[in-house]
Amino acid sequence: MENATLKQKKEPTLLDALIPLVVLVTLLSTSVYLFSDNSSFGPNQIALLFSMGVAAVIGLKNGYSWAEIEKGIVKGISISLGAILILLAVGALIGTWMLSGTVPTLIYYGLELLNPSFFYAAACLICAIVAMSIGSSWTTAATVGVALMGVASGMGMSDAITAGAVISGAYFGDKISPLSETTNLAPAVAGTELFEHIRYMLWTTVPSFVIALILFTIIGFSGAQQDTSSNIAQMQTLLAQEFNINWIMLVPLVALLTLAIKKMPAFPAVAIGALLGGIWAVLFQPDVIQNMLDDNQQGSLGVVAVVWTSMFDGVVFSTADENLNALLSRGGMSSMLNTIWLIICAMSFGAVLERTGLLKAIVALFLRGAKTAGSMISRTIFTCIGTNIITADQYISIVMPGRMYKEEYAKRGLHQLNLSRSLEDGGTITSPLIPWNTCGAYMQGVLLVHPFDYFIYTFFNLINPVLAIIYAYLGVKILRIPIPDVAVEIGDEEIAATQPAQSNR
Repeated sequence: MENATLKQKKEPTLLDALIPLVVLVTLLSTSVYLFSDNSSFGPNQIALLFSMGVAAVIGLKNGYSWAEIEKGIVKGISISLGAILILLAVGALIGTWMLSGTVPTLIYYGLELLNPSFFYAAACLICAIVAMSIGSSWTTAATVGVALMGVASGMGMSDAITAGAVISGAYFGDKISPLSETTNLAPAVAGTELFEHIRYMLWTTVPSFVIALILFTIIGFSGAQQDTSSNIAQMQTLLAQEFNINWIMLVPLVALLTLAIKKMPAFPAVAIGALLGGIWAVLFQPDVIQNMLDDNQQGSLGVVAVVWTSMFDGVVFSTADENLNALLSRGGMSSMLNTIWLIICAMSFGAVLERTGLLKAIVALFLRGAKTAGSMISRTIFTCIGTNIITADQYISIVMPGRMYKEEYAKRGLHQLNLSRSLEDGGTITSPLIPWNTCGAYMQGVLLVHPFDYFIYTFFNLINPVLAIIYAYLGVKILRIPIPDVAVEIGDEEIAATQPAQSNR
């Protein structure tokens, strides 16, 4: 009876597969037009769910039952649950690290690097340090980036080059930070482990970043050389007034990095880092906690309440500088809920495409002629860039290609780490280069420089995808697994005859 039911199902046509994508592109374009950089805070989720409904209707037309489609949705969402847990832990960690002075200390010492003789390179490096410490390119650009744009204007230096340096540094730091949402999302979609994913990305990100720093240094020699010490001193003074700044505040960061090196799974490692940040706040930032106590919160219970709140709802600071307030006032599990919402909607849309066979038809179109590792990885990167252009959202540029190519990488004997790295090389860092993408629109809004103006100066964002494609065709750091000889489908699970074993070519 089951075989008879399977025979009644129709193979989807290319038109069937393209209809949900056309609907999604249309709705997302409308979403960006109507809501600009706020489109990822609800409108895009509705677009994804509506497009999922269209895909489901096509699946029903082709003989799939709603129970089968719903089962596929549940399975698709379950794939992202590990990343969701990590994101919640990351939210708690950011909150306690802000409260404990760990992140402010990183910013304080990072500002020491700013030298007028190497302004562009220093701006890039500072943004990289801040973004790596907080895991957010957007927050880095809107705070430290805005301050650096003001310094550049006062020194008579190029706004476009400064914006390129800010974005290059912010996205490098975001890309290698275990606190970043996209850095957690890519391995979740591809099926790899977070810290392994970061270590594997270093092969393309570090050389690209070093080249970018060299280029910014060369350009900087022709820039204006005026005094910036007063600007730096002002921010450092504000940080020192608010926090106890000391190298010991970096212990939570060192502990997290040590756990990562020891290959502890990401969720418990980040959770331990968050708890250690809370302890550090109690031990070393009593004045900060005291300023956050309500009138009805006193004594040890009040201190516990402040630390507890920082974990689920973040922290809010009120210093004399609004930009500094915006940089420091963040974190908490609640800050991750919108990203989780978007992930669930995107994974649901991809799951319906996969369950109804529409994804296979799309993959077949894109994979025509792809035989080598170079062609697979380059097509993945170009698909991510194309998704960024068409759908205008970096999260979708990671989720959609990841879902499309995951099975194909295994069939061609390519480890999933190749996929997760390619998703970031093509998806995450190209998003701010597109004016109508939510990231491009956001960067223009906070830096007041059009993406077409800063485009050629975002050296890291431009070099990284190119270097990744060169690596792929040359066979540099391409991980392989045995190609499965036989695959037998049993329900929702596919059992391969050979077990994958990692090798390095």
